Amino acid sequence: MRLFHTPGSPFARIARVALRETGLLARVEEVETTLRDPASSLLPVNPVGRVPTLLLPDGTALTETALIIPFLDGLGRAAPLLPAGDAAAWAAFGRILGMLDGIGVWNRELRRPVEERSPGVIALETRRATRVADALEAEIAAGGWQVGERPGERLDAARIALGCALGYGERRHRAWAWREGRPALAAWFDRIAARPSFLATIPPVSGL
Repeated sequence: MRLFHTPGSPFARIARVALRETGLLARVEEVETTLRDPASSLLPVNPVGRVPTLLLPDGTALTETALIIPFLDGLGRAAPLLPAGDAAAWAAFGRILGMLDGIGVWNRELRRPVEERSPGVIALETRRATRVADALEAEIAAGGWQVGERPGERLDAARIALGCALGYGERRHRAWAWREGRPALAAWFDRIAARPSFLATIPPVSGL
């Protein structure tokens, strides 16, 4: 199997961290590719041209993090990233993906020339990210979202996604000052960012 990714994509990073947390990395070759590029190595296997893309041995290309993570659960023998029937786990994962999708829209707006940006879209996505981050701060301060500290204790899908979303804010979308006024969330991220799976997938810093 091959996982196509770009170093800066937080969605691809979720899949890359998951491979390391589940011990599946030895079975999957990571392939760095390009986006918005007609010569991208990804397009011959997936005309959608999005990452992450997991290419299976039979040529099937799975696109989107929300599909790849449950598929990985079917390959491993450890506790699943998204336990079947656990509505709370799926809801938490979906909430973080929703926040991250909105942050991506916000980021793309900021990459446009100033005269082409939509202040309304930027304001909407800023409010959305702020709402979710404030809710997470309260939940973590109350003892939720615990990160396993025991050797070999791995993360679930929601915690992986949240760590990647906050890491994206740290290095790729620094216009979002998510640490301000959220000490519990900041401390949580610092713990998760020190895990080997996160240290091995740190994205490059962008200009935003």
